[in-house]
Amino acid sequence: MTDVIVAGAGPAGAVAARTLAAAGVKTLLVDRATFPRNKPCGGGISVRALRRFPWLEAGLDGVDVHRVGAIHLEGPDGSSFDVTRPEPAVLLIRRVEFDHALVRAAVSAGARLLEGFEITQAESAATGVTIRSRDGRVLSAPRLIAADGVHSVMAKRLGVYTQWPKTGLAIDMMEETPVETLRASRPDVLWVAYAYRGLDGYAYVFPKTHHVNVGIGCLLSHFKGEMPGRPYALQEGFVSALAGAGVLAGKSDRRHFTPFLIPVAGPLQPASRGPVLFAGDAGGFVNAFTAEGIYYAMVSGELAGRAMAASRDAEAAGRHYDRAWRAEIGAELADSVRVQRFLFGRHDRVNRAVRALSAANGLVDDVLAYTRGDLSYKALRRRILFGFPMAAVRLAAGSRPTF
Repeated sequence: MTDVIVAGAGPAGAVAARTLAAAGVKTLLVDRATFPRNKPCGGGISVRALRRFPWLEAGLDGVDVHRVGAIHLEGPDGSSFDVTRPEPAVLLIRRVEFDHALVRAAVSAGARLLEGFEITQAESAATGVTIRSRDGRVLSAPRLIAADGVHSVMAKRLGVYTQWPKTGLAIDMMEETPVETLRASRPDVLWVAYAYRGLDGYAYVFPKTHHVNVGIGCLLSHFKGEMPGRPYALQEGFVSALAGAGVLAGKSDRRHFTPFLIPVAGPLQPASRGPVLFAGDAGGFVNAFTAEGIYYAMVSGELAGRAMAASRDAEAAGRHYDRAWRAEIGAELADSVRVQRFLFGRHDRVNRAVRALSAANGLVDDVLAYTRGDLSYKALRRRILFGFPMAAVRLAAGSRPTF
């Protein structure tokens, strides 16, 4: 008999399944894919993940990880700054390898894996949750963790939401192309530009060992209302522009182009519905400003697993989960939504933010310490307020302070 079904074997689901199985809970991890499978994503993770999940370093054995400590940040007016530190701040991975490693870790902990199970129907009752696959198979368990992504079938079928609103979604137009075709001119530098060429969003170059991830992202409402052309035409023009500027060498390859949607409205409130807990993109656990989702998916997955392992009562587990994620990542995710709305409300604010970071070297060190896990978000927030008041004033000029 299965105690908990985990729907979706991405970072949130795999970590949830590993946590449950390690606690002795009979866990079934289901996914529509067969692993290894690819997943559209920039593939950047804060190094703090290694401190937050002590088992992860060993789990990455055999995974191609590019550790980067140099960052180039640009504003829409061309203002920019570079920072290089000896310690890495970001891990750059390919999801095809990374997700498979997390699934292997879950299975090693004792979770059962069922691949090729595409959920089409779901029902929740007092006795538990029942899910049905496209080919007619039926599974039931007293409780379930829904980690089935931005298009969560579980959320739709259980009436939690039919889809995220357009104002709560970003579209990321990205390609992960082998370096033989396209490569970063500075292979050890994370290149990021905010409000790039009028976007209510970002552009990035993530160099990896044998590939480069290059993409542009913006709010879906902005894309549909103001961006001319189709996604790949925008991507091709972006790659050509960066190649002309010397940031990239080579050309875009449409075969590796995979646009995808990201929820950026903040987590569900609450992220629990009866016997079902929502984690990862299905629960909206994404940084709305940086669009980083992997770290928050893993945290939400582990916290959901802990909550269910701690209590067999569904309502109690839901309360436990909501308290836990709010305590650990709630403030930074809420702030990320405020920062996104504030900075993209007027692009000159992005320029002021870039200049403020450039002028406050100590602030940059604090931000990097946060990404390495050496500084908590609460401490970073306090230092921005009290340690660098002029930076906060520049950022907030013309509006109420974000922080």
